[in-house]
Amino acid sequence: MSLKRIRLELARTPDFPDGSNGHGYELVAPLDKRGHLDSGAWSKSKAACTVRRFWAGSQDEHGVLVHRKDGAWAFSYSPGDEDDEPIFRLDKHFFTPGEYVTVTEHDGVPRPFRVVDVAPAIVRV
Repeated sequence: MSLKRIRLELARTPDFPDGSNGHGYELVAPLDKRGHLDSGAWSKSKAACTVRRFWAGSQDEHGVLVHRKDGAWAFSYSPGDEDDEPIFRLDKHFFTPGEYVTVTEHDGVPRPFRVVDVAPAIVRV
């Protein structure tokens, strides 16, 4: 298993025509050698699979990467599904710089995020 720290930054949207490096996510997740989410490894390392949502002008939110009962992957900031931010086809994405991921945020709006960095995660036990 190879845990990676993945940085996603907001891609172009109507509100941010050039994207934004002040809006995004940093997550820790296991990736296989090709850069796909390794769901088998995730089930063995759930506690280490964290997410930090950073949004200029707001406090950071901290949560975990979850695989919901409906089969969707999501960022969750508290128990229950009410605050979950589903990620479209997370297990099908390549997590390599330049690729894109769509996250449906708290307001129900799906937004594109660009993978800007993938590095080994340092997880303290």
